[in-house]
Amino acid sequence: QVQLVESGGGLVQAGGSLRLSCAASGIIFSINGMGWYRQAPGKQRELVAAITSAGSTDYADSVKVRFTISRDNAKNTVYLQMNSLKPEDTAVYYCNADIRAPTKLGPVRNNYWGQGTQVTVSS
Repeated sequence: QVQLVESGGGLVQAGGSLRLSCAASGIIFSINGMGWYRQAPGKQRELVAAITSAGSTDYADSVKVRFTISRDNAKNTVYLQMNSLKPEDTAVYYCNADIRAPTKLGPVRNNYWGQGTQVTVSS
């Protein structure tokens, strides 16, 4: 059973930093794209940052320069370093990954979500 487990959220003052981690566990053949999304109260879930298996990255305009996504393929882990945090960054942050894993019918590629971690930035 493939799972994504996030950690690193919490409460921080504006201007501070947090580092989120997301580890994929279970029997995994390969992981393609990985990313971080967030959802603030009353808003739709939005893409924050994404990274390919080759290391190419993409960011939402609102977090460019302030956030950095990275991954450790040997550990099946993706990170999100968040600097210069603003109150508008407050949201539940979700990890997402495109994973190829074994099933009874053979290898299958599926999209997985983590359970979410709360990030709260106080002004």
